[in-house]
Amino acid sequence: MTAADPLERPSHIAADEWAARVQLAAAYRIFDRLGWAELIYNHLSLRVPGDSGHILLNPFGLHYREVCASNLVKVDAHGNTVGHSDWPINPAGFSFHGAIHRTLPEAHCVMHMHTTPTMAVCCLESGLAYTNFYAAQLHGSVAYHAFEGITVHADEGARILASAGGKPVLMLRNHGPVVVGRTLAHAFSLMWLVQRACEVQLATQSMGAARPIATPVLEACVRDSLNFNPGFGAGQDVFDAMQRLQDAVDPSYRR
Repeated sequence: MTAADPLERPSHIAADEWAARVQLAAAYRIFDRLGWAELIYNHLSLRVPGDSGHILLNPFGLHYREVCASNLVKVDAHGNTVGHSDWPINPAGFSFHGAIHRTLPEAHCVMHMHTTPTMAVCCLESGLAYTNFYAAQLHGSVAYHAFEGITVHADEGARILASAGGKPVLMLRNHGPVVVGRTLAHAFSLMWLVQRACEVQLATQSMGAARPIATPVLEACVRDSLNFNPGFGAGQDVFDAMQRLQDAVDPSYRR
């Protein structure tokens, strides 16, 4: 078996958990392909199907390009490793990922990243401006949380939840975005919108004042967004396409 060969599902891992592991590992590789990785830092987490008490996280110490289905770390509601793992998890990730997964039944996937455009907008006093095609689709879905430093303190998790107020996109001030998805594909679509909205906002601000979008139009954009419409896959079709591209160049995440 070569490094690129998929690994047959280990007998001690249920089929639905293995499928979730493969999908989450694919997400890490896709983030790397898009330039969204941050050395060994940041985190994407996914609830284990049928087991709301356990979540999967990346091994702390591996680059996203090294993440695969078999080395993802399963932890319980308190961040304790379930089963064997050669790697720890990043405590800065679990402090709020764990709180979100524990508290919100619909929070099946949580993603956090530090790209330059998203961090820059998080550093703006005014935050995200609803003045472009991508931002318009996020109208009414964005909340903010004041910067408290590195997110390694468990008690901040509750404050992050309170700041989110049930909204799926949380801009951590002076830090970076967090998105909460009903599925991994939904979370990915949210993060794509956040990334593109911030890129366009920064480009616009470099040239002058942005042209405003009327509130009724913003509301219509939210209703019509294919990224969230179940009839159009709610982002699953997009994620599937990205996964096919990853499989074409390096399917080793399936190991």
